[in-house]
Amino acid sequence: MLYYSHGSAHLDLSSDDLRAGLREVFQKIGQVSRVLAIPPDITRYHSRAGELTRMVWDYYGDKLTDILPALGTHKPMTEVEIEKMFGSVPRHLFRVHNWRKDLTTLGIVPASYVNEVSEGAVNYPWPAEVNRLLVEGGHDLIISIGQVVPHEVVGMANHNKNIFIGTGGSEGINKSHFQGAAYGMERIMGRADTPVRRVLNYASDHFAGNLPLLYVLTVVAADEDGRLKTRGLFIGDGYECFEKAAELSLELNFALVEKPLGKVVVYLDPEEFKSTWLGNKAIYRTRMAVADGGELIILAPGLREFGEDEEIDRLIRKYGYFGTDQVLLLTEKNEDLTRNLSAAAHLIHGSSDGRFEITYCPGRLTRDEIEGAGFKYASIDDMEKKYNPQLLRDGRNTLPDGEEVFFISNPALGLWACKERFF
Repeated sequence: MLYYSHGSAHLDLSSDDLRAGLREVFQKIGQVSRVLAIPPDITRYHSRAGELTRMVWDYYGDKLTDILPALGTHKPMTEVEIEKMFGSVPRHLFRVHNWRKDLTTLGIVPASYVNEVSEGAVNYPWPAEVNRLLVEGGHDLIISIGQVVPHEVVGMANHNKNIFIGTGGSEGINKSHFQGAAYGMERIMGRADTPVRRVLNYASDHFAGNLPLLYVLTVVAADEDGRLKTRGLFIGDGYECFEKAAELSLELNFALVEKPLGKVVVYLDPEEFKSTWLGNKAIYRTRMAVADGGELIILAPGLREFGEDEEIDRLIRKYGYFGTDQVLLLTEKNEDLTRNLSAAAHLIHGSSDGRFEITYCPGRLTRDEIEGAGFKYASIDDMEKKYNPQLLRDGRNTLPDGEEVFFISNPALGLWACKERFF
């Protein structure tokens, strides 16, 4: 059922608007006694999910018994991050998702179905795993909160991805990521109907019927001056809320350029991007826009590691970002990659497959570390002087020396492509 649908390219939803939308839906739902909220973590700070979670707390009070950030494979949120994102929400409500241990399996999507929807790219069963709190917590309302935006694994982020991936387990996360990578990022990004989404929907339809799920979805986009505006709020317990949010997100979060870009400069906010695991959004969100032989420069002052998980960090350092064919070959021959297919998928996501150069400018990783992973290295201090993120505007810029660059201040908010590669 679609409980609430309000969105357009011209809206600018205020806090009062969001609160009114939630209140209208909660009144329709009626009395509940025990509520679980599942927002994203700090890496989706701009989703307005932190604010919406506070509003859930304001409405339900003590009936909100648990808040489970959908970490997926990310590190647990710190106290500073919780404070920044959720403000006054009581700390005792927050739970930490352990993607390796805190799990229950709802069912298994057959290998035949996974193989069929991925057009033969992979052939394995997929476990629909979720954090056991969703099943054992005794909640009569589970509110999944987040932003719909183009995504490299599933096409458009959120909805049941927040459940099966955000609170999912290692096998499900690994296999879904690898399915998307093997099928091809450029066939997935910016599309609502993808092989991975079909697997998630199969799991929802066949195994999650007893979960009292409610999806609260935002669409956020920057205006012409780079200021973030909330353009849509869609709430429901089925697929229609996602479909409407995805349609609006594609309109607003997808930038189509007329011709391939020769030089792209991407800035990674140091509070949001501390690893290449997250920071490589700069690569896969722009790969359909960068010209063959072009250059992508990533300004990453907060970069201090490769993986959010120690084992994945080790695998990235060991194998590096050297292209799809190399990763697929390594995965066949090396058990540690076979056991960690999400890491293998990530290594595919983080390469240009030799089409263009990638120059990382990290805050706390060395030249040897960056070059050992397959990237070019440049000093963050030198490159921020040349490409000052405080002076550049999103989109095309001409520097004083005549150099032309395309600047992106936050790759998490969109998808960029030239017409010849998207259609």
